Amino acid sequence: MIDVTIANFQEEVIAASMTTPVLVDFWAPGGDPGELLGPLLEQLEAAYGGSFKLVRVDAIREEKLSAAFGIQSVPTCILVVNGQPVDGFTGALPEGKIKEFLDKHLPPAPEPAPPEEEVVLDTAPEAVLERLQSAVAADPANETARFDYVKQLLSLGRDDDAKVAFAPVIAQTAVVRRFDSLKRWMDALDFVATNADAASASALFDEKIAANKRDFDARFDQARSLLADQRWTDALDELLEILMRDKAWNDGLARKTYIAILDIIETPKPKVADGQIPPEDATVATYRRRLSSVVLS
Repeated sequence: MIDVTIANFQEEVIAASMTTPVLVDFWAPGGDPGELLGPLLEQLEAAYGGSFKLVRVDAIREEKLSAAFGIQSVPTCILVVNGQPVDGFTGALPEGKIKEFLDKHLPPAPEPAPPEEEVVLDTAPEAVLERLQSAVAADPANETARFDYVKQLLSLGRDDDAKVAFAPVIAQTAVVRRFDSLKRWMDALDFVATNADAASASALFDEKIAANKRDFDARFDQARSLLADQRWTDALDELLEILMRDKAWNDGLARKTYIAILDIIETPKPKVADGQIPPEDATVATYRRRLSSVVLS
């Protein structure tokens, strides 16, 4: 997804829409519905195989663009074709509704190609790690390969190797969300490393939470311990307990950590025929819906 400002709007939207429809996502940082909609739009852009181009505009920072399109609330998506807005929708619509919107304006998907002969790869953890390491060596700028490689190292408990592999992109955590997610996982591991007796620490957190359900610091520390232990859903449940009581606690720390865990546990999308949408990871879909239910309530 390309970030568009008034400086590059002509090139990235108007000129680009002369050959390919451009979907402009007007969003705002810290706007929970927009943050949930963005990843779904990116998945659809990939699934539609180049039938449309996805860009986003910070509706608050780019006031002139927002005014030009009559944006009243975020998220709002506008489809631009041949330099003109032709349709749009407001709000974090479900995937099916967005597909209906796109299918009204995009050309029909091409006929699927004959299935290629499937190559069976060794799925042993070390074999997977070796392939990912080779992918990063071949293309150090490949964000997906880097994310998967560092994630695999952390999954195997090779924390120091993960930090070395992550070092070249650590400065990108502010702009690449999945890198930020990895950093939060490593921070959780460092936090646990300072508490040598994990069992005693967990018991202490439980005691504090039992005494005060709104002890969010204890709940967050418990969630970080669970994250470090790769008890993903337990960590998500603990973070939800915070969000249900205070959605904005600590500048959105619980929500940001929750989204980081979803990034970490989401499995790679299986290959499907062109024009088809790959199935969602069931666990991620469930917890994404729970987050939406809480932050939109």
